[in-house]
Amino acid sequence: MPWRARTNVQHQCALRASRPQLKRDPLGSMQPSTSANRAEEPLWRTLARNVALAAGVGVVIALQRHRLRLLLPIAALALWFSLGGHYVELAFLNGLRARISQGRLIHIGLRLVVWFAGGVVLYVLMAASARVLPLEAPPPRMWWYGGLLLIGVELAVHGLLAMRGRPNFYSGHG
Repeated sequence: MPWRARTNVQHQCALRASRPQLKRDPLGSMQPSTSANRAEEPLWRTLARNVALAAGVGVVIALQRHRLRLLLPIAALALWFSLGGHYVELAFLNGLRARISQGRLIHIGLRLVVWFAGGVVLYVLMAASARVLPLEAPPPRMWWYGGLLLIGVELAVHGLLAMRGRPNFYSGHG
């Protein structure tokens, strides 16, 4: 009996191995996902840059309002857009970019949609966080503002990247 069971298992494995294999992944990517076309950087660098940006926003707004005690709460809210915006961009670069047509206009349009949708989500999360902080929470009906804000931030960041000669939105290489 043990010999029959082994033969049956071998037969099932042979059937499975003879099935045609997919030429692309099930999500429709036409290009293999390699580390060569993935956007990556060390976590410590990402955190340092985005926390510094959020702290800078916190300082500017706290000084503008003449209420230095608001520095940390405002910086915490700004972190939603600085760090969250970074990960929205990575979601496009490492997730969607390889799965869509190579047309420049399609990339531009989809990237703007991703930035807008990501900004809306970040705004809602920021507004919910503001309710537990000693701040006046932004109104939920202004959800669309988050989308426009993230688009503006990303366009400014990509402008800085362009000035530094780095891959960016404007050149079509980033």
